[in-house]
Order: sequence, then structure tokens, then C-alpha cells
Amino acid sequence: MTTPHVGVDVGGTFTDVVLATADGLTTAKVPSTADQSEGVFTGIQKACQKAELDVEDIEVFTHAMTVSVNALLEGDGAKTALVTTEGFRDVLEIGRQTRPDLYDLSAERTEPLVPRRRRFELDERTTPEGVKQEVDLAAVDELSDQLASAESIAVSLLHSYADPSNESGIAERLRDQFDIPVSASHEILPAFREYERTSTTVVNAYVRPAIDSYLGRVTSEAETLGVPEPRVMQSNGGIADPETVREHAVTTVLSGPAAGVVGAAASAESAISAAGLNGLVTFDMGGTSSDVSLVRDGDVARTTSAEIGGHPIATPMVDVTTVGSGGGSIAWVDAGGALRVGPESSGAQPGPACYGRGGTKPTVTDANVVLGYIGEDAALGGEVSLDVDAAREALASLADEAGLDSALEAAAGVYRVANAKMTRAIRSVTVERGHDPREFGLVAFGGAGPMHAAALADRLEMDRVIIPLAGGVLSAFGLLGADEKHDRMRTHRTLLDDADVSRLESIYEALTDEVLDDVETTGTPIVERTAELRYAGQSFELAIDVTDPVNLDAVATRFGAAHEQAYGYRMDEPVELVTLGVSARVEHESPPTQYEGTDSSSVGTRDGYFDGERYDVSIWNRDTVQVGTSITGPAVLEDNESTAVVPPGWSGSVHDDGGLVLERGETR
Repeated sequence: MTTPHVGVDVGGTFTDVVLATADGLTTAKVPSTADQSEGVFTGIQKACQKAELDVEDIEVFTHAMTVSVNALLEGDGAKTALVTTEGFRDVLEIGRQTRPDLYDLSAERTEPLVPRRRRFELDERTTPEGVKQEVDLAAVDELSDQLASAESIAVSLLHSYADPSNESGIAERLRDQFDIPVSASHEILPAFREYERTSTTVVNAYVRPAIDSYLGRVTSEAETLGVPEPRVMQSNGGIADPETVREHAVTTVLSGPAAGVVGAAASAESAISAAGLNGLVTFDMGGTSSDVSLVRDGDVARTTSAEIGGHPIATPMVDVTTVGSGGGSIAWVDAGGALRVGPESSGAQPGPACYGRGGTKPTVTDANVVLGYIGEDAALGGEVSLDVDAAREALASLADEAGLDSALEAAAGVYRVANAKMTRAIRSVTVERGHDPREFGLVAFGGAGPMHAAALADRLEMDRVIIPLAGGVLSAFGLLGADEKHDRMRTHRTLLDDADVSRLESIYEALTDEVLDDVETTGTPIVERTAELRYAGQSFELAIDVTDPVNLDAVATRFGAAHEQAYGYRMDEPVELVTLGVSARVEHESPPTQYEGTDSSSVGTRDGYFDGERYDVSIWNRDTVQVGTSITGPAVLEDNESTAVVPPGWSGSVHDDGGLVLERGETR
């Protein structure tokens, strides 16, 4: 019997809920609220009403949120102070001196999260060999008045990853003096590269009060309703308990996107395997943005080198590329007269013009309404009734501004521009990393993803699109089967030929103890060990798996193979070991999806437009299409959570698990 388990994912426009019980899955979608916790419990109660289940009967509650990333991107995190080594207060401002926009003379660097007036230096010195000059803790006391206005404090000393003695002493002294969060870099990211470590620690400090406050509200409301405390999705694709997340708030910046990738991998695995493809590209298009990631041979792509809002974050996370192109993205005309889409979004309030909540700016959703992909009688999430006339008026206004002939022409332009942005994102995780997208399937989800997926696949010559049954709420579905996962890493630099195996084993054992201490759920943890290596003289590392016990010859062989796969060659150079890592994972299974379709024919037709031509588009009820039914484009499959578009030249069928698989025919 399935334990009643609810997963809730908060997006920029909607909050998605999936409730798993012995009777199957129940889904719900409600508008996101300013205080995300309000929408969370509104959604849970709605799902329970649909499933005829008492809220207090829920036994497991997993949650993905956007609290930390919103604080980071919107600049409304805590007033943070930074305490660092003398001479290094400007490391956040100096950064790496890279220029992402090499020829843009007006490009501006991202402002540090901590202004210079709140960055303080202490006289101490730690080297990679250990502490050379101890810190005078009396000097920490002298900072009390200057730190009094701070809401959170970050401590990041030079080389504290090698010996945290000084940093630990400072952090403990500050915790004794102040009743505010203190984030120490050796606890957040004990790894080399001063800029990235300091940035990651500062981000943790910056978002930690918001996370702490939010989880406090959610936990309190859950207790009031009789719901278990939430287990929170982290950026690494695993869940953790609230206390762990509170201390490592930076690990939640990609909470929602990570849940989506986990859900996509679980939902499409059988379809990808049956088609003999190399893996899948996950495509999550919500109301505010689109997230793209890669899954190869069942392994989700991960990284320890990411940048969000211009701020480097080096904790382990699912490797997601995000573009500001979602259903609520606003279309506009730039100074040169070119049509643009995003990154500004209409959000949930007032939302697209078609929501009828006072929004007047044209969005991608409005374009889909005008093109006939979203029907006049659609009720998005069962909560929003559409105002088609408002959508046409918004697109007509855009057409006038862009010099186009009609609202229909403007809608087609918005659709193409949005697709071009998302195509570039997919190319960035495939072609630009040496992968042929034609050898992958495209898994589309999110409220708007299935509307655009086939068009994107056409542009990339991908032949197969998979739209899971719970595609409109797949991030919430992914929460139900997400593993508990904890990561720790520590820099230990040495040439591989000079490495002391006993020393490596000692570090691995310490890291293993740390991750196992964090494990909360029942089950046998699976411990995985990794190492990041590079050829001497290189600037960046590749991560490989490491056996227990350590076998240096095997490590060298695996690194050579990984380097050849990534770059096409090996080098006859010494190999340098840089960072050791350990993960502890407790596996959880996704609940089975039960699907019993009853309809083998469409429920009607309406006008739809593809590449400027009008078509009679067949309309299907996505929730009741019979398994094995063949659907020939142009067609639209509708449910409360999402809409799937099958363009001319494409066909599809529903599989046993309710997933819709689209296949590309001859190029139109």
C-alpha cells in the first residue's frame, strides 16, 4: 500500500501539488502567493479534497521552493557582513576578471552581495600547510559595534579549507556575541579557490534568514494541520531535513529545477531505453523561465561550478541551464525595432493579459492563446479562466509597436522568438558539450513545456518528445521519489604519484562520517566517493568515481578516460589530485502511475496556426486518451495542468504509464 505522500513545488506563477495514495496520483495547481507557504497549504488542501483524503492522513511531505533563488535574484536577502583575512576584503569585487560579454562596452559587473563598508579584515594567516599566524580573538570583539546592524555574517579566511582553526574560532566567537546566523566557509565549502568559496559562503549567509523564516512558517503551519514537517529538495537532486537545509541554505538555490530533472529521469527512463537513445534532454518551461538539463545513461548531469544572478556557487548541484523565457515572459520591442521575449515576467499577479487580472502586457501565454494552442474554455490549473479578447488586444498593441500587420502575426513572432531562446539553451547542454541532440529524447514538462517541445525538437532535428502523464506538475512528482542525499567535499592538493593513500583514506573516512551524520530517513545509505583531478598546469578539474579502498592506478586510468571523453585526447603529463568528495544517498522509489484512458477519438476541433498557416486542429482530453491511441498532428491535448501541442508532421501515442510520446515525421 502506498503511504500518503504529498510533493509541493513552488514556481513563479503556479504552485504544483502531487498527492500519492493507494488509489493513485492526484494533482493540483494553484496560483503562487507572495508568502509561498500560503499557496503551499492551499494546494495541499485542494489535492486532499480531490482525493477525498483528510489532510492529517498525509505521512510524508516533500517540498521544493524558490525562496533562496528569489532572494538572490531580486536582491532582497539579509543585510550581510563579511569577515575575512587582512588584505582580502575585496575578493568579491575583484572576482576572476572575466568578461562574459567581451564586446559589450556597456556591460556592468554584478554588484557584490556585501558592500565594502560591511567587509571587515582580521590579522591572521593560514597557508595550504596550516596556520602560520593565529588570530587574536580580542580583535573579533572589537568588531562588535560595526557588526551590530548585520542580519547575517559570513566568515571566509584565506586557505581555511586546509586548516579551519582560525576561522572556526572566529565563527564561534561571533555566535556567542550575536543572535544571528554565522556562516563559516569551512562548514559550507571547504575547497580551494578563494573567490568561489567566499562567494558561496556569502550567498549562504545572504539567503539563510529568508530560508530560516520560511521553513519556520511552513513547519508551524504543517504542525497545525497535522502534516509532517517538510523534507526539502536541494540543488543536488536529493532531499534533506529542514535543520540541515537551514544551516546550508545555499543548497536550495535550484530546489525546483532539480526536482524537475529527477522527475523527468524517472518518468522517461523506459521510453528512452526502448528507443535506444543515449539519454534525454529535460525541458521544463514554467511561468517565469525555462530550465534545461541533460541525463546520460541514467545519470543526471551535475556540476560544482555554477553562477546564479552573477554570483558563483560551488556546491554540488544538478547542472541546469536557465533562460528567462516562460509562459509569463513579456514580449517587447527593443530600440532597434526587434521583437524580444523576457526576461521580465508578468508573474502570477497580474499575470498574462489572458488571465483577466489586470495584466495588459503581451506574454508567451497570450501568444499561445491567439495561435489557438490554448482554448478559450481552458481553465489553467482549474483556477484561471481565460480572457481571449484581452490576449488579442495585448498582441495587437505589440503588432502596432513592431510594425506587424496583426495580432496573429505578432503572436507567431513571439512564439518563434521564445523558441529560439530555448533552442539555444538546449544547444548549450548538448552541442556545445560535444553531444549530438539527435541522439537524445526531449522530455517536456511544466505548464508550458509541452506546448513548445515539438517545435524545439524540429529545430534541433530531434525525433522523439516524451511528455509524462504528470507533465504539468512533474517537479512536484519528482519530489515523491527523490532520494535523500548529502554531499561533502574537501580540497587536498597533491600529485597523484605522490599521494599518500592512508591520508586519502583518512579524509574519505572523515567526510563519510559527516554525510552519514546528516542522514535522517530509514534505509541503508549508499556511500559514493569521488575525486576531482586535472593534468598539472590545467585550471579546471574533472570528477571521477573512486573505489573503496583507494586504488591510485585505477584513479589515473579513470581520469584519463574521462579526459578523453570530455576533450577528445589524453596528455602525457603528471596528474594532480585536487578535491575529494563523498555522497550519502538513501534511495526512494517513485510511486507507480496508474492510467486508464477511455477515449479513442478527439473531442472536437478548433482553428490553429502553424508557420502562418491555418489548420483544423483536433482537440483531445489528455486525461482520458486510451492507451495505444494514435494521434496525428496538428492536434492539441489538454488537461488542467498543461497543454501538449502536436504540430503538423508529428504524430503521437499514449503509453501504458499515461506518458505521451511524440515522433517526428518527414521534415515539413
